[in-house]
Amino acid sequence: MTTSTANTGPLQGIRILELGQLIAGPFTTAMLAYFGAEVIKIEAPGIGDPIRRWRSMKGDTSLWWYSIGRNKKSVTVDLRHPDGQAIVRDLAKQCDVLVENFRPGVMEAWQLGPDDLKADNPDLVYTRISGYGQTGPYADKPGFASVCEGISGFRHLNGFPGEAPVRPNLSLGDSIASLHAIIGILMALNARERGLHKGQVVDVALYETMFNMLESVVPEYAEEGIIRQASGTTLTGIVPTNTYRCSDDKYVIIGGNGDSIFKRLMNAIGRDDFAKDPAMSDNAGRVIHQEKIDTAIADWCATHTIQSAIEQLEAVRVPAGPIYNAQDMAEDPHFQARDLFEKVEVNGDTLTIPGMAPKLVGTPGSTQWPGPSLGQHTDEVLSQLLAFNEERITALKEDAVI
Repeated sequence: MTTSTANTGPLQGIRILELGQLIAGPFTTAMLAYFGAEVIKIEAPGIGDPIRRWRSMKGDTSLWWYSIGRNKKSVTVDLRHPDGQAIVRDLAKQCDVLVENFRPGVMEAWQLGPDDLKADNPDLVYTRISGYGQTGPYADKPGFASVCEGISGFRHLNGFPGEAPVRPNLSLGDSIASLHAIIGILMALNARERGLHKGQVVDVALYETMFNMLESVVPEYAEEGIIRQASGTTLTGIVPTNTYRCSDDKYVIIGGNGDSIFKRLMNAIGRDDFAKDPAMSDNAGRVIHQEKIDTAIADWCATHTIQSAIEQLEAVRVPAGPIYNAQDMAEDPHFQARDLFEKVEVNGDTLTIPGMAPKLVGTPGSTQWPGPSLGQHTDEVLSQLLAFNEERITALKEDAVI
């Protein structure tokens, strides 16, 4: 079902062929589709993307699918069948971008690798997402997000000192890889548009995209031999920035690490002595006195509700905010004002799915329809793009190719 707002996104006219499943590849194309690209998603006949059956279900379909499959056309093709491979090759001739997240070598085994498609479509931007990249000694290893987050260095920093590293309750590595894939695709399309290069391979490795998030971890080790460790709710070398429990057992995050902000924060919590102390006037000094500073803030928060604490801190322009769960976000007027919840129709029922960022004022993205049923667009795509007649489509169905 379409929404009331037409998609006037900036990627109108870009056609993308998705041969991915689960998260990294499909989230990449979901965002591109949200901003106007035409996405043709290839799924296995009778099975489809496994994410259709992950987590909470609406009938026989995952709630997640309606979000990650939004604005896509579902076409069922057996990629292991020669006729199915031929269909994908023909579709790739008419696409600007191909996105796949199979294990390295699988696409080549199906004769659908970059070199196989390049002769017919040299302008194709061939995007590959895998655990460890297409080259190197680890290329053939299984690469789920959880494992790649670990080897990337990210998990080592996440958690509390002396305890097992913690994972966020999300497949963060997949989502970060998707964002890098989108950046790579847009850069490759820009290079093609400007005549700098024809279509090229965009090689995205999950562990490298998480490695890309490590800020100064590498130079700190390379130059000073420092191996940054997990620091719980704090940020190593930046003081104060922490999470504190309030009197109503809710947690507030306070970032008071700017020099002038720190003074306002200390005055607000009744610690004028800290605000005036030359030893705490800059971050280097505050790092030395971190325990005293955090204790003072924690003691103050323990005597205030979270609402009271935030109101007092915001009144003196100290960054502070709550830790939200799904219900908190749904009830927050700012989230509503920013259109972060979109309504779609699924089998006559209304379903809420998340809006997508960033916001473009002139060419915004939108949800045109939720994730489609398996193979919903097979006949449409094959007849319109490949000019298959009804007899040929029927024969392919009888042979279980589509």
